[in-house]
Amino acid sequence: MTVLVAGLVLFLAVHSLRIVAPEMRARVMAERGKNAWLLPYTAVSLAGFALIVWGYGLARMDPGFVYAPPLALRHVALLVLLPVFPLLIAAYVPSRIRAAVGHPMLVATILWALAHLMANGTLADVILFGGFLVWAVIDWRSALARPASSSAKVPAGWVGDAGAVLGGLVIYGVFVAGLHEWLIGVSPL
Repeated sequence: MTVLVAGLVLFLAVHSLRIVAPEMRARVMAERGKNAWLLPYTAVSLAGFALIVWGYGLARMDPGFVYAPPLALRHVALLVLLPVFPLLIAAYVPSRIRAAVGHPMLVATILWALAHLMANGTLADVILFGGFLVWAVIDWRSALARPASSSAKVPAGWVGDAGAVLGGLVIYGVFVAGLHEWLIGVSPL
């Protein structure tokens, strides 16, 4: 469990810098260039992610159960996950979805974490998905308090929305059909 927690701390700490020190990113990039920020940020993020993956795998070998979710919640979780991939795509594509939601990546993370907490009750699941849920809610609230960026403007047409929804649903289908089991070792069905 120590490896999982260490990974979460690294990953979420570096992703929380905009919450606790919003001016730091802009200052480092202005003084030393974009790569002076991106390279260490990426390195710490990747190290944290690698520790999360490794630590979660280790923790799953000796699961301690916090709660036993009813089987019906697995089906509800699949419904809660339905908008996750469209929201993830909408975070990077100019769309009405992005303009309406404001921060689709954070909303997707919240839904992803909630769905996994509905379907899983081991200590590792509660730490992993609970950690991401708490972080995403805090970051979302922080993001809503920041001035809106120009990227939140509503684009003309529906191409971005159609791409986000259709692409997201295709990725969702691929995950449910077998990619989740192949990557994680657990079928969502």
